[in-house]
Amino acid sequence: MTITVNGVTLFYEKSGTGKPIVLLHGNGENHTIFREFTAQLSKHYTVYALDSRCHGHSEKTKQLTYHLMAEDTRCLIEQLGLKKPIVYGYSDGGIIGLLLAIQYPDLLSRLIISGANLTPSGMGKRFVRHCKLVHFFTRSKLWRLMAYEPNIDVAELSQIKIPVLVLAGEHDLILEEHTRMIASHIPNSVLKILPGEDHGSYVVHSEKLYEVVRKFLPECGPRT
Repeated sequence: MTITVNGVTLFYEKSGTGKPIVLLHGNGENHTIFREFTAQLSKHYTVYALDSRCHGHSEKTKQLTYHLMAEDTRCLIEQLGLKKPIVYGYSDGGIIGLLLAIQYPDLLSRLIISGANLTPSGMGKRFVRHCKLVHFFTRSKLWRLMAYEPNIDVAELSQIKIPVLVLAGEHDLILEEHTRMIASHIPNSVLKILPGEDHGSYVVHSEKLYEVVRKFLPECGPRT
């Protein structure tokens, strides 16, 4: 399906019935990374798996920022009439989720983030240097995002009023101290560092993610 919001046409897939949950993928990916997760969630929820602007089947635009993608997502939620959806965001999707929860405190009911960061430094100096170098040679909007964004003030996290589950792998791209700092500044947060996992091993085409998050979702009935 496609929908035009905030001046951009976005592609999304809808499946299942029940309370709405919106899935937001990471940098350079698309909604298909959640195939396994969607199949499990759709037994209990109406799942909306998006392609962010400049990704997948969504429109390619000149401008690409986390704030634009957050605004795209807000407009989609409102235009589709989704009432207090849950948002799950992986990597860049987690950043978008944080921005939504900060800027629109009454929009969501719950937020789950995996491997999100507030600033590029959350990924470590070596990886940030790599991102800047690749961007210099390619001028890719996707690499520019990682090299220079986001820039979320940690104090803004105190504005989040909904329950938040903060996830990361033991061997995540995001520094563990950065993930712990995010969780410690969100009033209603639960932190899980997953042993043996890296940035995407439990997320991308994985059946592990559902078992990690299901207890955080009280609306979720018995697994069928």
